[in-house]
Formats: sequence, C-alpha cells, structure tokens
Amino acid sequence: MQPLLELHGVSKAFGGLRAVDGLTASVRRGEVVGLVGPNGSGKTTALNLITGNLTADSGAILFEGRPIERAAAHRITRAGIARTFQLVRVMPSLTLAENVAVGAMFGARACSPAEAQERALPLLARVGLAARADERARSLTYIDQKRLELARALAAEPQLLLLDEWLAGLNPTELKDGIALIAALAADGMTIVMVEHVMDAIRALCTRCVVMNAGTKIAEGSPAEALSDPAVIKAYLGDDDA
Repeated sequence: MQPLLELHGVSKAFGGLRAVDGLTASVRRGEVVGLVGPNGSGKTTALNLITGNLTADSGAILFEGRPIERAAAHRITRAGIARTFQLVRVMPSLTLAENVAVGAMFGARACSPAEAQERALPLLARVGLAARADERARSLTYIDQKRLELARALAAEPQLLLLDEWLAGLNPTELKDGIALIAALAADGMTIVMVEHVMDAIRALCTRCVVMNAGTKIAEGSPAEALSDPAVIKAYLGDDDA
C-alpha cells in the first residue's frame, strides 16, 4: 500500500544552519507516528515543510502520491492535511464556534458559513468546549486555546493531522485527557504525526517513531526500539551518559 505521506531527501537551510538535512520518512494510513528529538532538531521545521508554511530547498514531499513540496499552504489544507501549532494560533476576536467554523470553510470539504457553524458544535463538544461556543477566544486559558485549535484542525476534515507539541504544558489530569482524546481520534482511523516531548504519550499512542537530531533522521522504529537506540540516547544525554 502506498504511504499517505512520503518525504524523500527533504532539506531546508536558514543561512548556514541546515534545519532539515536530507530527511526521508513515510507515514501509512491509520498510523500514529511520533516525530521526536532534542530541542532544535528540526521537527517543527519538518512540519512546516509538509504544510507549506515553508518551502523545501530540495527533495520531494508526496501526499497520496502527488507532489506538494511547492504547493501553497491553503492548497495543502484543501488536499487533506491539517495541523496545530507549537505556538497556539487562535483568532481572539471571534467566538469559539466561529474559530472552528473557519477551519471547516477552508478545509478539505468547503461549506457555507451556516453549515460551518453547524459542523463546529460537535467538534467543540469533542474537545470539551461545547458550553463556551459563544465566548470570544480571547477569554480562553492557554490550555483551552490548544483545545480550540485542535477542534479547528479537525473541522478541516483532514486525512492527516499534524500535532506540534499539543500535549506540552498540560497538568497530569489534562495530560491523561489529552492522551485519551488523541487515542480516540486514532481509533476512528485518523492518521496522525505528533511532535512531542512527553515520552509517556509517545509510548502510549504511537505505532512508530522517527527520531531527529541536528536536522537528520537518526533512528526509526517502534517507540521501544527507537528510544533505546544508542544514537538517540547519545543525542538526548550526550557522550558521557550514552
């Protein structure tokens, strides 16, 4: 079966810094893949290349077998890829329902504003924000902004969902709820790539891990295999502890 997403030798440099250096990886339908590595290893840059927020210097990115490495971000969203951001991006002057409706209107299955509002309410319920649908997003805590951003991403009806440290900053109860929510999405058949530092979540949710360091892939396999790889231990802990 052809992978849903393929990266072949993808690179991106900022001046002399090669943030992503020859990255090759793939994601099959129905997988939950963890993209992990130390801070500054190129994980978020890789997501930005997949979603068209950045353009690769070289290499190919295929979604459903079609090249997207030169496509505009809105066309990639229309094709079926949605994401959350490491630094949460909500529209503070809009209500929660309006924020999610925007995701529906500009997602894979475009719709009218009225239909978008209807589609927003069940998604707000799914992330625990249904009772606040008519509030302005500026009133939300940071954690609830994350929930809102996830609902907006889901409103786009993606085939591939990219989560950039969505579980970061949650307290233990919130983390348990967040893991359960992602697990429910996976059980529904959603294909997910998650950049995450919470290794308990990676072990609980991911079928496979891709580990990056200094822009390159250094390991790949099941969470147990990848996280016990000597190169990964060295990347996280350094030579003295590896």
